[in-house]
Amino acid sequence: MYAKPDSHPMTTRIARAEDAMDAALKSLSYRLTETEESGMEPTRPNGGLAAMRNDNARTTELPVPTAPEIVPEIAPLPPSAQRVPEAIATGRPSREEAEAAVRTLLRWAGDDPNREGLRDTPARVVKAYGQIFGGYSQDADALLERVFEEVEGYSDIVLVRDIPFYSHCEHHMVPFMGLAHIAYYPTKGVVGLSKLARVVDTFARRLQTQETMTAQIADVIESILKPRGIAVMVEAEHLCMAMRGVQKAGVSTITTQFRGAFRNDANEQVRFLTLVRNKS
Repeated sequence: MYAKPDSHPMTTRIARAEDAMDAALKSLSYRLTETEESGMEPTRPNGGLAAMRNDNARTTELPVPTAPEIVPEIAPLPPSAQRVPEAIATGRPSREEAEAAVRTLLRWAGDDPNREGLRDTPARVVKAYGQIFGGYSQDADALLERVFEEVEGYSDIVLVRDIPFYSHCEHHMVPFMGLAHIAYYPTKGVVGLSKLARVVDTFARRLQTQETMTAQIADVIESILKPRGIAVMVEAEHLCMAMRGVQKAGVSTITTQFRGAFRNDANEQVRFLTLVRNKS
């Protein structure tokens, strides 16, 4: 026995197969509808034929992915803008730990911290450091908060020159000292002259570079008083250059900062420098 060959052409067989498929899908769709109306869960093994037809399958809305939020990068503040270093607020050693560190340095230098002349040196050094580096606990902004507005309309230059200061180089912890000169054109008022000297002391009594200290003095006066112009000049001798390294004593280093009217007008700079140098 053998199967009788199908005498219908291929196109006819394909058409019949498509008709049979459509009939099966319609029947299954009708049964699924009845099942859903009755509240029963339809049975769809391996996805069923309904999965083959998008018009018979339930449409599931997928969540649309959202683009991640882009946070702009903010440039860090320059060192001159950080008027009070954050590190001093945390992790500060005790007085006993500081004195122990001084004794360690004395032994490293080759001396005996227990001999009579050095026995109290650690305590004295720690006490002296509390004063020498007292600028870390001072707020330069607060010094300039009180402004005197009743100055009879005065708007010309205010110059405080020859302000002495003592600071320490942050590279070797060796002193540098000299004079600071500050001038500004007031807009809304003036501050007490002693306040400018206190601002210099606040920044000088920290581990510093002369360049940074000059910028810090100009920054705080500019941000608080908002003058029409400000000029700062610092001249100092660095003992790290006189006592070590090239050992050249008497060398003077000068740094300046000009803001506003002083920066935009060379004649104002000449006027400031002339007033600073004219000691008569």
